[in-house]
Amino acid sequence: MTEPVLSLRGITKRYGPLEVVKNVSMDVYPGEVVALLGENGAGKSTLSGIIAGSKTPSEGKMTWLGQPYAPATPREAIDKGVVLIHQELQLLPELSIAENVFIGRWPMKNGRVDRAQMVARAQEQLSRLNLHIPATRKVAGLSTANQQLIEIAKALALDARLLILDEPTAALGGAETEALFEQIRKLRAEGVGIIYISHRMEEIKKITDRIVVLRDGERVHEFADSSTPVRTIVESMVGRSLERMFPARAVPQEKTVLEVKNLTGANGAFNDVSFSVKAGEILGIAGLVGAGRTELVRTIAGADAIRSGEIRMNGEKLSLKSPADAIARGIVMVPEDRKLQGVVVGHKIDENLVYANLDRFGNGWITPSKKRSFADMAIRAFGVKGRGEQLASDLSGGNQQKVVIAKWLTRDPKVVVLDEPTRGIDVGARAGIYDIIANLAKEGVAVIVVSSDLEEVLGVSNRILVLAQGRQAGMLDREQANDVSVMELATI
Repeated sequence: MTEPVLSLRGITKRYGPLEVVKNVSMDVYPGEVVALLGENGAGKSTLSGIIAGSKTPSEGKMTWLGQPYAPATPREAIDKGVVLIHQELQLLPELSIAENVFIGRWPMKNGRVDRAQMVARAQEQLSRLNLHIPATRKVAGLSTANQQLIEIAKALALDARLLILDEPTAALGGAETEALFEQIRKLRAEGVGIIYISHRMEEIKKITDRIVVLRDGERVHEFADSSTPVRTIVESMVGRSLERMFPARAVPQEKTVLEVKNLTGANGAFNDVSFSVKAGEILGIAGLVGAGRTELVRTIAGADAIRSGEIRMNGEKLSLKSPADAIARGIVMVPEDRKLQGVVVGHKIDENLVYANLDRFGNGWITPSKKRSFADMAIRAFGVKGRGEQLASDLSGGNQQKVVIAKWLTRDPKVVVLDEPTRGIDVGARAGIYDIIANLAKEGVAVIVVSSDLEEVLGVSNRILVLAQGRQAGMLDREQANDVSVMELATI
């Protein structure tokens, strides 16, 4: 085999006494796709940041094409040909797609930005991903899936020699994922080395050549062949035998908690949708990207306006002008985009937990001891791997998601809406999220789960509402539902 494009030897990263990466060594060769797997908090994102120049290792050495490599900034890494596509979106919403694709390295002509060339080159990268949107359009208002593809277009425009993809398909549907895979295959054929981070095992087996597993910051296993059984890989990640993923579903009560009647969104993303959710019931919402799922649940949570129809809770018609109105009535939502809508990443974990519960502290004066005890309780209850005084930005994506879930569930809501609850969460931690969902139902909470993961919708739901192009395509009881019946309705 040729010389590695990148070599890591003994890489360690400490934050005070805490070692988040411990003595990791690995190689990446030109023209291969290496899967980097591990539970949330295993060190994947930290290791990626070290390679991409956003973090500095405490110990260890790296080489790039045989030469010493120690980027002090992401710009130094990019100049070498190392590009990291973050799990969390990094776009500037008020700039155009083209400006985002070429930000900081705009093509110049006669001392000025050559906008015609910039737009043409950006449009070319969008076309490679089958994304047919004008490159002159602002990013603001685009779906999460389209924003993810724009992030990927940025990397393609850089002509990277090593590409790190951190959960690149978490917000993508089937067609967008296939377009991405086609580009990965082309880049691999061109000799680009790729580190691929994902929790979707079917993708790992489909697109990667080799698998490296991290657990608690250490490299614990390498599988030379991606055809290794999924169970073997997962058990290596979690360090234990894999139990049944989905817990038993509770039997719904007779009482109807939430009713939606002939609901149409003000933005036209969904039309004439009707359903109800009983106490102790888990209603799954399935559909392809763009079907109106997120817009529907945002409306129920008071975040988007209603054009027509009504929402009733315990038989009473609601007038929801804002999320605060919904929260006051006992409706809470864990949003799809945790970074923009779920946590304040620059603030501490305990602060994030308290923000959603200020009204529970009485006179409004929150002492440090009250804040600490409240945060410690929530952290323990929901298995957050972190301490209250840590910044939310220091947490893995999965642990940030647990903070979002914890801050709302400590309010004892009557209706819980979860939009893509396990997006970017590893298979080991998913079981914990599913247990939380199942326990909510056992306690009589009405639960709505939106997910692009069909196995997830089928595994947790009592009934499944299927949307297609903004319209209600059907409602399936769990006994009727399977991947074929759901997809038949989703593609009507």
